[in-house]
Amino acid sequence: MKPTTLSHSPWLRLLLRRLFQLVALALLVGTVCFFMARALPGDMATRIAAGRYGYDLVSNAAADAVRAELGLDRPVGLALLHWWGDIARFHLGVSLVTGAAVWAEIAHALGRTLLLSAVALAIGAGLGLPLGIWSGLHAGGWVDRVVLVMAVALRALPSFLLAVLLMVGVAVRLGALPVAGGDAAGSVLLPALTLGLGLAAGLARVTRGALHEVARSPSYEFARTKGLSDRQALVHHGLRQAAVPVVTYLGLQAVFLIEGALVVETLFAWPGIGHELVHAVFGRDVPMIQGAALCMGLLFVLFNLGVDAICLALDPRRRAGGAR
Repeated sequence: MKPTTLSHSPWLRLLLRRLFQLVALALLVGTVCFFMARALPGDMATRIAAGRYGYDLVSNAAADAVRAELGLDRPVGLALLHWWGDIARFHLGVSLVTGAAVWAEIAHALGRTLLLSAVALAIGAGLGLPLGIWSGLHAGGWVDRVVLVMAVALRALPSFLLAVLLMVGVAVRLGALPVAGGDAAGSVLLPALTLGLGLAAGLARVTRGALHEVARSPSYEFARTKGLSDRQALVHHGLRQAAVPVVTYLGLQAVFLIEGALVVETLFAWPGIGHELVHAVFGRDVPMIQGAALCMGLLFVLFNLGVDAICLALDPRRRAGGAR
Protein backbone atom coordinates (compact mmCIF):
# COMPACT_ATOMS: atom_id res chain seq x y z
CA MET A 1 0.00 0.00 0.00
CA LYS A 2 1.41 3.37 -1.00
CA PRO A 3 1.98 5.95 1.76
CA THR A 4 -0.21 9.00 1.53
CA THR A 5 1.05 11.16 4.37
CA LEU A 6 2.83 14.41 3.63
CA SER A 7 5.94 13.26 5.45
CA HIS A 8 6.52 10.71 2.65
CA SER A 9 5.94 13.20 -0.17
CA PRO A 10 9.11 13.69 -2.26
CA TRP A 11 8.08 17.31 -2.89
CA LEU A 12 7.84 18.05 0.83
CA ARG A 13 11.15 16.29 1.54
CA LEU A 14 12.80 18.34 -1.19
CA LEU A 15 11.36 21.60 0.17
CA LEU A 16 12.38 20.87 3.75
CA ARG A 17 15.89 19.85 2.72
CA ARG A 18 16.44 23.02 0.72
CA LEU A 19 14.90 25.15 3.45
CA PHE A 20 17.39 23.75 5.94
CA GLN A 21 20.22 24.47 3.48
CA LEU A 22 18.90 28.00 3.03
CA VAL A 23 19.06 28.75 6.75
CA ALA A 24 22.46 27.08 7.21
CA LEU A 25 23.93 28.88 4.20
CA ALA A 26 22.61 32.26 5.34
CA LEU A 27 24.26 31.76 8.73
CA LEU A 28 27.54 30.51 7.24
CA VAL A 29 27.84 33.15 4.52
CA GLY A 30 26.85 35.92 6.92
CA THR A 31 29.51 34.84 9.43
CA VAL A 32 32.27 34.45 6.84
CA CYS A 33 31.47 37.84 5.29
CA PHE A 34 31.49 39.48 8.71
CA PHE A 35 35.02 38.29 9.48
CA MET A 36 36.34 38.85 5.96
CA ALA A 37 35.11 42.44 5.97
CA ARG A 38 36.86 43.10 9.26
CA ALA A 39 40.04 41.37 8.08
CA LEU A 40 40.54 43.77 5.16
CA PRO A 41 43.73 45.81 5.57
CA GLY A 42 43.56 49.40 6.75
CA ASP A 43 41.22 51.22 9.09
CA MET A 44 37.60 50.52 8.21
CA ALA A 45 36.28 53.78 9.63
CA THR A 46 38.80 55.83 7.62
CA ARG A 47 37.91 54.08 4.37
CA ILE A 48 34.19 54.53 4.96
CA ALA A 49 34.69 58.20 5.77
CA ALA A 50 36.75 58.57 2.60
CA GLY A 51 33.93 57.02 0.59
CA ARG A 52 31.47 59.48 2.11
CA TYR A 53 33.41 62.74 2.10
CA GLY A 54 36.30 62.15 -0.30
CA TYR A 55 39.94 61.36 0.48
CA ASP A 56 40.92 65.03 0.63
CA LEU A 57 38.42 65.82 3.40
CA VAL A 58 39.07 62.81 5.64
CA SER A 59 40.38 63.57 9.11
CA ASN A 60 40.79 61.62 12.34
CA ALA A 61 37.71 63.35 13.71
CA ALA A 62 35.63 62.23 10.73
CA ALA A 63 36.89 58.65 11.09
CA ASP A 64 36.12 58.66 14.83
CA ALA A 65 32.62 59.97 14.14
CA VAL A 66 31.99 57.16 11.63
CA ARG A 67 33.38 54.61 14.08
CA ALA A 68 31.05 55.79 16.83
CA GLU A 69 28.05 56.04 14.50
CA LEU A 70 28.39 52.52 13.11
CA GLY A 71 29.51 50.84 16.30
CA LEU A 72 32.82 49.74 14.83
CA ASP A 73 34.44 50.09 18.23
CA ARG A 74 32.24 47.38 19.74
CA PRO A 75 33.74 43.98 20.64
CA VAL A 76 33.79 41.49 17.79
CA GLY A 77 31.52 38.99 19.55
CA LEU A 78 28.87 41.59 20.29
CA ALA A 79 29.02 42.93 16.74
CA LEU A 80 28.63 39.39 15.35
CA LEU A 81 25.58 38.72 17.50
CA HIS A 82 24.08 41.99 16.33
CA TRP A 83 24.70 40.98 12.70
CA TRP A 84 23.07 37.57 13.23
CA GLY A 85 20.06 39.31 14.69
CA ASP A 86 19.83 41.55 11.63
CA ILE A 87 19.89 38.50 9.35
CA ALA A 88 17.13 36.82 11.36
CA ARG A 89 14.98 39.96 10.97
CA PHE A 90 15.85 40.28 7.26
CA HIS A 91 17.37 43.66 8.05
CA LEU A 92 20.63 44.30 6.23
CA GLY A 93 20.95 47.93 7.24
CA VAL A 94 21.89 50.85 5.01
CA SER A 95 24.83 51.43 2.72
CA LEU A 96 27.66 53.17 4.54
CA VAL A 97 28.54 55.14 1.42
CA THR A 98 25.23 56.07 -0.23
CA GLY A 99 22.97 55.91 2.84
CA ALA A 100 20.33 53.93 0.90
CA ALA A 101 18.78 50.74 2.21
CA VAL A 102 20.86 47.67 1.33
CA TRP A 103 17.76 45.76 0.21
CA ALA A 104 16.91 48.52 -2.28
CA GLU A 105 20.46 48.64 -3.65
CA ILE A 106 20.65 44.85 -3.96
CA ALA A 107 17.19 44.58 -5.54
CA HIS A 108 18.13 47.05 -8.27
CA ALA A 109 21.50 45.43 -8.94
CA LEU A 110 20.08 41.91 -8.78
CA GLY A 111 17.47 42.79 -11.36
CA ARG A 112 20.20 43.82 -13.81
CA THR A 113 22.21 40.68 -13.06
CA LEU A 114 19.17 38.45 -13.59
CA LEU A 115 18.50 40.24 -16.89
CA LEU A 116 22.09 39.62 -18.00
CA SER A 117 21.90 35.97 -16.91
CA ALA A 118 18.56 35.45 -18.67
CA VAL A 119 19.90 36.83 -21.98
CA ALA A 120 23.07 34.74 -21.59
CA LEU A 121 20.97 31.62 -20.91
CA ALA A 122 18.85 32.37 -23.99
CA ILE A 123 21.98 32.72 -26.13
CA GLY A 124 23.52 29.57 -24.68
CA ALA A 125 20.35 27.52 -25.09
CA GLY A 126 19.63 28.89 -28.57
CA LEU A 127 23.08 27.87 -29.79
CA GLY A 128 23.93 24.87 -27.63
CA LEU A 129 20.69 22.87 -27.68
CA PRO A 130 20.22 22.58 -31.48
CA LEU A 131 23.91 21.79 -32.02
CA GLY A 132 23.89 19.24 -29.20
CA ILE A 133 20.73 17.53 -30.46
CA TRP A 134 22.07 17.27 -34.01
CA SER A 135 25.47 16.02 -32.81
CA GLY A 136 23.87 13.44 -30.52
CA LEU A 137 21.67 12.04 -33.27
CA HIS A 138 24.51 12.12 -35.83
CA ALA A 139 27.47 11.18 -33.64
CA GLY A 140 30.77 11.01 -35.52
CA GLY A 141 29.62 13.30 -38.34
CA TRP A 142 31.38 16.46 -39.46
CA VAL A 143 28.99 18.67 -37.47
CA ASP A 144 29.79 16.65 -34.34
CA ARG A 145 33.53 17.10 -34.88
CA VAL A 146 33.25 20.84 -35.58
CA VAL A 147 31.07 21.34 -32.49
CA LEU A 148 33.61 19.42 -30.39
CA VAL A 149 36.48 21.66 -31.54
CA MET A 150 34.47 24.84 -30.96
CA ALA A 151 33.29 23.65 -27.56
CA VAL A 152 36.82 22.86 -26.39
CA ALA A 153 38.11 26.22 -27.64
CA LEU A 154 35.32 28.25 -26.02
CA ARG A 155 35.47 26.39 -22.71
CA ALA A 156 39.25 26.86 -22.55
CA LEU A 157 39.04 30.59 -23.29
CA PRO A 158 38.88 32.68 -20.09
CA SER A 159 35.83 34.91 -19.83
CA PHE A 160 37.86 38.10 -19.40
CA LEU A 161 39.86 37.35 -22.58
CA LEU A 162 36.69 36.60 -24.54
CA ALA A 163 35.22 39.86 -23.22
CA VAL A 164 38.24 41.84 -24.46
CA LEU A 165 38.08 40.15 -27.87
CA LEU A 166 34.38 41.00 -28.21
CA MET A 167 35.01 44.57 -27.11
CA VAL A 168 37.75 45.08 -29.69
CA GLY A 169 36.12 43.17 -32.53
CA VAL A 170 32.44 44.03 -32.20
CA ALA A 171 32.35 47.34 -30.32
CA VAL A 172 35.57 49.08 -31.36
CA ARG A 173 36.24 47.76 -34.87
CA LEU A 174 32.66 47.35 -36.10
CA GLY A 175 30.96 49.84 -33.80
CA ALA A 176 27.93 47.57 -33.76
CA LEU A 177 27.27 47.57 -30.01
CA PRO A 178 28.09 49.75 -26.99
CA VAL A 179 31.37 48.79 -25.41
CA ALA A 180 30.28 49.34 -21.80
CA GLY A 181 27.54 50.70 -19.58
CA GLY A 182 23.98 49.66 -18.91
CA ASP A 183 21.84 52.49 -20.28
CA ALA A 184 22.38 52.36 -24.05
CA ALA A 185 20.22 50.14 -26.25
CA GLY A 186 21.83 46.76 -26.82
CA SER A 187 24.37 47.23 -24.03
CA VAL A 188 23.40 43.87 -22.53
CA LEU A 189 24.38 41.91 -25.65
CA LEU A 190 28.18 41.99 -25.37
CA PRO A 191 28.36 40.84 -21.72
CA ALA A 192 25.61 38.30 -22.41
CA LEU A 193 27.57 36.97 -25.40
CA THR A 194 30.65 36.65 -23.22
CA LEU A 195 28.74 34.47 -20.77
CA GLY A 196 26.46 32.76 -23.28
CA LEU A 197 29.13 31.47 -25.70
CA GLY A 198 30.88 29.51 -22.97
CA LEU A 199 27.54 28.18 -21.78
CA ALA A 200 26.60 27.13 -25.32
CA ALA A 201 29.84 25.17 -25.67
CA GLY A 202 29.28 23.14 -22.52
CA LEU A 203 25.56 22.73 -23.15
CA ALA A 204 26.18 21.37 -26.65
CA ARG A 205 28.44 18.64 -25.28
CA VAL A 206 26.07 17.71 -22.44
CA THR A 207 23.10 17.58 -24.81
CA ARG A 208 25.09 15.59 -27.32
CA GLY A 209 26.05 13.00 -24.72
CA ALA A 210 22.50 12.73 -23.37
CA LEU A 211 20.90 12.36 -26.84
CA HIS A 212 23.54 9.88 -27.93
CA GLU A 213 22.75 7.67 -24.94
CA VAL A 214 19.01 8.00 -25.54
CA ALA A 215 19.36 7.11 -29.24
CA ARG A 216 21.10 3.87 -28.22
CA SER A 217 18.63 2.98 -25.47
CA PRO A 218 16.18 0.02 -25.83
CA SER A 219 13.16 2.26 -25.20
CA TYR A 220 14.07 4.53 -28.10
CA GLU A 221 14.60 1.56 -30.41
CA PHE A 222 11.28 0.08 -29.29
CA ALA A 223 9.52 3.36 -30.09
CA ARG A 224 10.91 3.20 -33.61
CA THR A 225 9.88 -0.44 -34.06
CA LYS A 226 6.32 0.58 -33.20
CA GLY A 227 6.25 2.57 -36.41
CA LEU A 228 7.13 6.02 -35.07
CA SER A 229 9.34 8.18 -37.23
CA ASP A 230 12.67 9.45 -35.94
CA ARG A 231 11.12 12.84 -35.24
CA GLN A 232 8.14 11.34 -33.37
CA ALA A 233 10.37 9.04 -31.34
CA LEU A 234 12.60 11.98 -30.46
CA VAL A 235 9.74 14.27 -29.43
CA HIS A 236 7.68 11.69 -27.50
CA HIS A 237 10.47 9.62 -25.93
CA GLY A 238 13.98 10.95 -26.51
CA LEU A 239 13.73 14.55 -25.36
CA ARG A 240 12.12 13.71 -22.02
CA GLN A 241 14.83 11.18 -21.17
CA ALA A 242 17.63 13.53 -22.19
CA ALA A 243 16.11 16.54 -20.42
CA VAL A 244 17.21 15.56 -16.89
CA PRO A 245 21.01 15.92 -17.36
CA VAL A 246 20.48 18.98 -19.56
CA VAL A 247 18.28 20.71 -16.97
CA THR A 248 20.75 19.82 -14.22
CA TYR A 249 23.61 21.32 -16.21
CA LEU A 250 21.60 24.45 -17.01
CA GLY A 251 20.70 24.91 -13.35
CA LEU A 252 24.31 24.67 -12.24
CA GLN A 253 25.46 26.98 -15.01
CA ALA A 254 22.76 29.51 -14.07
CA VAL A 255 24.37 29.75 -10.63
CA PHE A 256 27.82 30.06 -12.15
CA LEU A 257 26.53 32.74 -14.52
CA ILE A 258 25.44 34.92 -11.63
CA GLU A 259 28.64 34.31 -9.68
CA GLY A 260 30.87 34.55 -12.76
CA ALA A 261 29.15 37.73 -13.84
CA LEU A 262 31.29 39.57 -11.29
CA VAL A 263 34.25 39.75 -13.69
CA VAL A 264 32.13 40.37 -16.77
CA GLU A 265 30.03 43.07 -15.11
CA THR A 266 33.19 44.84 -13.96
CA LEU A 267 34.75 44.74 -17.44
CA PHE A 268 31.62 46.02 -19.17
CA ALA A 269 30.58 48.39 -16.35
CA TRP A 270 27.25 46.58 -16.18
CA PRO A 271 25.40 47.78 -13.04
CA GLY A 272 24.71 44.34 -11.60
CA ILE A 273 25.31 42.76 -8.24
CA GLY A 274 28.90 41.78 -9.10
CA HIS A 275 29.70 45.36 -10.05
CA GLU A 276 28.13 46.58 -6.81
CA LEU A 277 30.12 44.05 -4.80
CA VAL A 278 33.43 45.22 -6.27
CA HIS A 279 32.63 48.87 -5.49
CA ALA A 280 31.49 47.92 -1.98
CA VAL A 281 34.80 46.15 -1.31
CA PHE A 282 36.81 49.17 -2.43
CA GLY A 283 34.64 51.51 -0.37
CA ARG A 284 34.60 49.25 2.70
CA ASP A 285 30.80 49.32 2.53
CA VAL A 286 30.41 46.38 4.92
CA PRO A 287 26.59 46.09 4.83
CA MET A 288 26.67 46.04 1.03
CA ILE A 289 29.44 43.43 0.99
CA GLN A 290 27.54 41.22 3.41
CA GLY A 291 24.20 41.74 1.68
CA ALA A 292 25.53 41.05 -1.82
CA ALA A 293 27.41 37.92 -0.77
CA LEU A 294 24.40 36.69 1.21
CA CYS A 295 22.12 37.27 -1.77
CA MET A 296 24.40 35.34 -4.12
CA GLY A 297 24.60 32.44 -1.66
CA LEU A 298 20.83 32.28 -1.27
CA LEU A 299 20.40 32.33 -5.04
CA PHE A 300 22.55 29.21 -5.20
CA VAL A 301 20.09 27.32 -2.97
CA LEU A 302 17.03 28.65 -4.79
CA PHE A 303 18.38 27.68 -8.20
CA ASN A 304 19.19 24.20 -6.90
CA LEU A 305 15.64 23.94 -5.55
CA GLY A 306 14.25 24.85 -8.96
CA VAL A 307 16.50 22.34 -10.73
CA ASP A 308 15.57 19.55 -8.30
CA ALA A 309 11.87 20.33 -8.71
CA ILE A 310 12.08 20.23 -12.52
CA CYS A 311 14.07 16.98 -12.47
CA LEU A 312 11.57 15.50 -10.01
CA ALA A 313 8.73 16.39 -12.37
CA LEU A 314 10.55 14.98 -15.41
CA ASP A 315 11.76 11.71 -13.89
CA PRO A 316 9.10 9.51 -12.23
CA ARG A 317 11.84 7.27 -10.81
CA ARG A 318 12.95 10.08 -8.51
CA ARG A 319 9.40 10.56 -7.26
CA ALA A 320 9.08 6.85 -6.58
CA GLY A 321 12.42 6.78 -4.79
CA GLY A 322 11.47 9.81 -2.69
CA ALA A 323 8.17 8.24 -1.73
CA ARG A 324 9.87 5.05 -0.62
